[in-house]
Amino acid sequence: MLLHRPRFRYQDKALRPPNLAEAEHLAPGVTPVYAGLDDLVVDVETPDGAVVAIDSPAMLESLGKDDGAGELRLIKSDRAMTDCRPISLISIQTVAAVSEEVGSTLDLRRFRANIYLDLDGSAEDAFVGKTLRIGAKAKIAVLERDPRCKMITLDPVDGHASPEVLQTVAKAHEGRIGVYAAVLVEGMVNAGDEITLLA
Repeated sequence: MLLHRPRFRYQDKALRPPNLAEAEHLAPGVTPVYAGLDDLVVDVETPDGAVVAIDSPAMLESLGKDDGAGELRLIKSDRAMTDCRPISLISIQTVAAVSEEVGSTLDLRRFRANIYLDLDGSAEDAFVGKTLRIGAKAKIAVLERDPRCKMITLDPVDGHASPEVLQTVAKAHEGRIGVYAAVLVEGMVNAGDEITLLA
């Protein structure tokens, strides 16, 4: 499935829910910012370039499940469905360092972060146990270094496996790069937002 590219059909509504302005005026911790289910329809671009709805027979056929034995659907939950924590951060400097250690340029997307940081002279590991503000309002608590699994061996462009990526992270970084965080105060985060260390 790595070579299938999902995207929201109505990207503007998914990224900026209709209740955003109202929600921004509520106290921290009670911000109900959710797009409606009708606004969260997902289409998938298949490896051959076709764009199909995630729950269509054509999608199952693309996955080699055209025998009627499978079903795909988008599940909406008010709880985050994440690996471990709702927020994953990694710096472009960390990815560049691992690229140098491996001996080839690695795509940032290989590390599946929610937020990519551009840091000046320090690694994101230094933020563990600290609180950060991102942009004008959002605050997160950085909880732990991110333990990595086999997924980082897979190139997000062509699916090619490079086991040396995980081997390098295991040997040179104790198997952990990037950090996990939890949201303390909800807020919109945009590309280029300033990140401030609060405590």
